[in-house]
Amino acid sequence: MAGDMFVAAMLHALPDLRQPVMEAVRAVLPPGPEVAVQDCSMGGLAAMRFHVPVRDEKAPIHYPDLAGRIDGSGLDAETRAHAGAMLRLLAEAEAAVHQVPVEAVHFHEIADWDTLADLTAVGCILARLGGAGWSLDPLPLGRGRVKTAHGLLPVPAPATARLLEGLSVCDDGIGGERVTPTGAAIARYLAQEARPRPDGVLGGTGYGAGTRTLDGIANVLVAQVIRTEADTGAGTERIVVAAFDVDDMTGEEIATACERLRATGGVIDLTTTAASGKKARPVTHFRLLMRPGDEAAVTAACFAQTSTLGLRVRSERRYCLAREAGEAEAGGGMVAVKHAARPDGARTTKAEADAIAEGATLADRRRIAREAER
Repeated sequence: MAGDMFVAAMLHALPDLRQPVMEAVRAVLPPGPEVAVQDCSMGGLAAMRFHVPVRDEKAPIHYPDLAGRIDGSGLDAETRAHAGAMLRLLAEAEAAVHQVPVEAVHFHEIADWDTLADLTAVGCILARLGGAGWSLDPLPLGRGRVKTAHGLLPVPAPATARLLEGLSVCDDGIGGERVTPTGAAIARYLAQEARPRPDGVLGGTGYGAGTRTLDGIANVLVAQVIRTEADTGAGTERIVVAAFDVDDMTGEEIATACERLRATGGVIDLTTTAASGKKARPVTHFRLLMRPGDEAAVTAACFAQTSTLGLRVRSERRYCLAREAGEAEAGGGMVAVKHAARPDGARTTKAEADAIAEGATLADRRRIAREAER
């Protein structure tokens, strides 16, 4: 399993994701050759390959630099949160095996733009699939040695082995590096919310091709889309909710704090409401939704960006309708929209706010939205 194989398998199984994924990848990469999604044959199977061509600009090798490209990409908060969290897992594994601080991690083996592209693409896929559940088969450990910047190391590489701890693995008798560090980071991230494979209707299968040819087996990663009864209603996922009040920050300070918190990796949503607190003081109530694995980082950000001295945290389960991104013709052009499947089988469409923002007046923006949502 490698990052490019996962992306290719998902796009092969769910072709409607191709456009938003390609746009997300462009947002984090410097100018250069277009990222390619290509049909191919691997071991006699029709498959898909996700390829990031070499760019003239040298890729950064420091974790903060790579994280900064995700945070400053302008992508939606969910995509940035997913991609940033997976990159953080990768950095933490490298830091642990080399005994250095996370911020000082140098990515030797993955110091190329394809890692950033892979994780951003996966982040976009996860964001578009909303509350979809994930099931993972045991991952092959491989065998032998792999050439690294530190010399020949046993397979799996140390960072990969660290990321695979606690996950189901197997030995299928085939040597070589079977799981890359990036692939292991993706698997680790998905495993946080993994569940047993459900009964249901097979909605599609995708095959993501690797770059090596293996003896006796097709070097592909298989992605299967299983639609359950919940797909006609709402899927569920675990989230963490944090809340706190402040009564001693100015409006400008609150606005800046909200902007910084929304940009923090792992934050799904942030809302503020005005209320009345002790001694009849006006207060601002903060409420954040975050991924379970990012609780510590988001909590630290709340203390750093606001004057609060404490916050309440709880775990909740939320229901999410199946969603997918698309485009609709409106206002003389194409407008980005989001489709949602309702429990009664109906499908609703909502125009993305950024896509209609160029309307000159409120009436224009509402007209474009109505046309797109018909």
